[in-house]
Amino acid sequence: MKKALSFVTILGVSGVLLAGCGNSSNSGTGSSSSGTKVTVVGSTALQPLVEQAATDYQSANSGASITVQGGGSGTGLSQVQQKAVQIGNSDIFAEKQAGIKANELKDHQVAVVGMAPVVNKQAGVKNVSMAQLKEIFTGKITNWKQVGGKDEKITVVNRAKGSGTRATFEQAVLGGATAVKSQEQDSNGTVQKIVQSTPGAVSYLSFSFLNDKLQPLSIDNVKPTDANVETNKWKIWSYEHMYTTAKPSKEAEKFIKYIQSSKVQDGLVKKLGYISISNMKVSKDANNKVTAK
Repeated sequence: MKKALSFVTILGVSGVLLAGCGNSSNSGTGSSSSGTKVTVVGSTALQPLVEQAATDYQSANSGASITVQGGGSGTGLSQVQQKAVQIGNSDIFAEKQAGIKANELKDHQVAVVGMAPVVNKQAGVKNVSMAQLKEIFTGKITNWKQVGGKDEKITVVNRAKGSGTRATFEQAVLGGATAVKSQEQDSNGTVQKIVQSTPGAVSYLSFSFLNDKLQPLSIDNVKPTDANVETNKWKIWSYEHMYTTAKPSKEAEKFIKYIQSSKVQDGLVKKLGYISISNMKVSKDANNKVTAK
């Protein structure tokens, strides 16, 4: 299991996080940019990787200006479609987001992220079946003692509508069933803190937000690990997409190519708890059809 990142401040679309000052003259990734600004909005699961990559990119490209925001996959897709930003980050294929014209956008897959159900450590549960997990999130199982844990009420923490993490989790676990009504949060970081501090809490997080203050759940005795994602033995995973318009700006395209480079894929991607595209033994399409490579 990857070590969790230190908490990353998550901003909504109204806030702005400047991921580095870009003052270095180091020419590590190429010549100086023309100073074109690039704003990246969307998935909070992908945000830590993009933030750190932006910092590194700006240090090596004097004049580059990369601004990174959260807001969720739905926001990222809608903002890039409206041409309000240059890049929209998403955990889901654009084809799966209502109101998005996927044929007008260009998909750049930059990593794979595994997602795991997590519980407060006091719950006393480390493994559930997929059927039990579905019943927890649809409100049919309401106490941890029903799945071998403590006599404690289950508190479900869901992700906000429009979250790519939620869409991926519900597709893999609920199979079209309706989730129980519960509190909703719009970022991995917020969910992480709530589950850590709330007895009986359960939610789900991308692997890069797991830490030793949480209890990730195995499903049918399969552990949430990179190796199991790479072969699809662990079913809850998605590509991390960086969408642009069909004809992206030169600076946006350069930044995405930097993230797709072997330097970042073999270094930062793995360091921050993501899975390199090149490590996958299977591929998955927008309809969730998985095929061996």
